[in-house]
Amino acid sequence: MNGAQAKQTRKANKRGAARLAAVQALYQMDLAGTGLNEIMAEFESHWLGGEVEGDQYRPAEAAFFRDIVGGVVREQTRLDPQIDAALSRGWPLKRIEAILRAVLRAGAYELACRADVPARVVIAEYVDVAAAFVDQDETGMVNAVLDQLAHELRGAELSGR
Repeated sequence: MNGAQAKQTRKANKRGAARLAAVQALYQMDLAGTGLNEIMAEFESHWLGGEVEGDQYRPAEAAFFRDIVGGVVREQTRLDPQIDAALSRGWPLKRIEAILRAVLRAGAYELACRADVPARVVIAEYVDVAAAFVDQDETGMVNAVLDQLAHELRGAELSGR
């Protein structure tokens, strides 16, 4: 691996860690009603690149973490209906597990607002994040929903135009 590839891998790993931390933060906000400022302070002081309950966490890109969590909170009223429309009939967003809501919201935010991150990378990353928490059937649902949103939000990018 050359120096540029190593740097890109480190950045990707830090972004992956930021995505995982963001999903955990969004999950905690959803379940416990924790506020944005409180969750940011808690995650930045305890979770980002530290040891929590005996587990060592990979350092995360803090600015990317803040962007995802703050962006989801800011854009949620716009994103949730889009996610609802992409979910299978009869399964509105409010009926799925909180951890999957967090994964879908974070992925939808990146697809809608982070054009600097390729859509296929966003989908793959959040399928990986989901796999840390749920079984394969549910990761398939995450893949399908984010793929549908990607085609709606970034159709030109995915068709190669």
